[in-house]
Amino acid sequence: MTCEVIVDVQPKKIAIALTEDKRLVEYQEEEQQASFNVGNIYYARVRKLMPGLNACFVNVGHERDAFLHYLDLGPNFNSFAKYLKQVGSDKRNLFPISKASIQPELPKDGSVQNTLQVGQELLVQIVKEPISTKGPRLTCEITFPGRYLVLVPFTDKVHVSSKIKSSAERARLKQLLQSIKPKNFGVIVRTVAEGKRVAELDAELMILLKRWEDAIMKAQKAKDLPTLCFEETSRTVALLRDLFNPTYENIYINDADIYNEVRDYVKIIAPEMTEIVKLYKGKLPIFDNFDVTRQIKTSFGKTVSYKHGAYLIIEHTEALHVVDVNSGNRAKNPDGQEANALEVNLGAADELARQLRLRDMGGIIVVDFIDMAVAEDRQKLYERMCENMKRDRAKHNILPLSKFGLMQITRQRVRPVTEVSVDETCPTCMGKGTIKSSFLFTDVLEEKIDQLVSKLGIKAFTLHVHPYVYAYINQGFISLKRRWQMKYGFGVRIIPNQRLAFLQYEFISPDGEEIDMKSEDDMK
Repeated sequence: MTCEVIVDVQPKKIAIALTEDKRLVEYQEEEQQASFNVGNIYYARVRKLMPGLNACFVNVGHERDAFLHYLDLGPNFNSFAKYLKQVGSDKRNLFPISKASIQPELPKDGSVQNTLQVGQELLVQIVKEPISTKGPRLTCEITFPGRYLVLVPFTDKVHVSSKIKSSAERARLKQLLQSIKPKNFGVIVRTVAEGKRVAELDAELMILLKRWEDAIMKAQKAKDLPTLCFEETSRTVALLRDLFNPTYENIYINDADIYNEVRDYVKIIAPEMTEIVKLYKGKLPIFDNFDVTRQIKTSFGKTVSYKHGAYLIIEHTEALHVVDVNSGNRAKNPDGQEANALEVNLGAADELARQLRLRDMGGIIVVDFIDMAVAEDRQKLYERMCENMKRDRAKHNILPLSKFGLMQITRQRVRPVTEVSVDETCPTCMGKGTIKSSFLFTDVLEEKIDQLVSKLGIKAFTLHVHPYVYAYINQGFISLKRRWQMKYGFGVRIIPNQRLAFLQYEFISPDGEEIDMKSEDDMK
């Protein structure tokens, strides 16, 4: 299996697509100015105690206070709290963590009102982004994840990933990390550290220790709370950190700054693979060029088709996703109804596993498969689903089919489900239902071009249109496109863009900003 990452950087948002054998399997997009990402660390203040929930609300700067449960304080909270007081007592010299005294562990059956006070200052980390009407979810068990290691302050334990099966290798890694880690720090060894030399692990450990020092120094010097002490790396780098593997063939990026950032990161973790990071300079939008736009439009939405006419219907509520499997207009299997049901269900299991990753669906997922009478077929479907989900990084649990033919899946939810609207609102009638003849659309475009060139003095720009419109504009020996360029100058460039609706258009300046030329009167 070969993997490629395509990163589309736009002025207002960044989108990342991961493909396996050219097939889209993960898609993430976020606003360029997005904040409150998982992994961010804040020095914040307790705003309100909730004894009934055994939790508290903490102000981290979000419009809604963040939620911190007593159990998320962590067993080493007392040690951490005392250390923070020692750090805050001296604003000039940083109290070394190696000299911090380890306090008794926090009891699991304790209460929040006996542990915290309103106004108390805490170092907290976001573990779940704001979702719907809920604020961020927090923990006081601070971690600094890297490619090979995860640094955990205030614990001396070394844990090795259970996915490393060799007992000799597990013992080697554990002994190695015990010998190089500083006092009062614990380490989690990730699966990709298997077989790595001490120099590589030590180099990353030093980077993670530097992040800890920077974060605690910001907390020490904080004047106004809440203060952001550590910001998780960009979504692109974070995705690479968790997913990067030798099967990656290419990482395409259409922005020079993000390209340099990713290239520098790959140079650190895998110097021999630096050349796979490539800056995309093509004329077509990057997602169109790599067939991502088409896959997004066919993979999102309420109804998702898969092979031989079968399809899934996906409904989303606050805490539950419901998936219905339908055979559609699929031709019957010559071996009978049971074989037909099994084939449709196995195909649905393949597509559903992809959809869970693609949409980052979390919480409870209930799947209504087509009923099967044979117990062996039901077991085969369950095993197929478990096998498909092995590539999913999120924690999940799958139950066998119930007597009603339902499969229940729970999947870790750390951020809102990815929702991409694939329905196109008519951009020309503004929802009124009637427009001028579409043959007049090119006249509208020429009026806009004339206005830009003659009245606004903008000589160079790119016009993005639907591929069908582009084909019409580009046809003929002396095409409409060529006539416009001869009349208004060769600074007028026209690009097909699959993201746009049929009669939608965008004018883009040379620096990548959209020039707003739309009006409600365009097609009246």
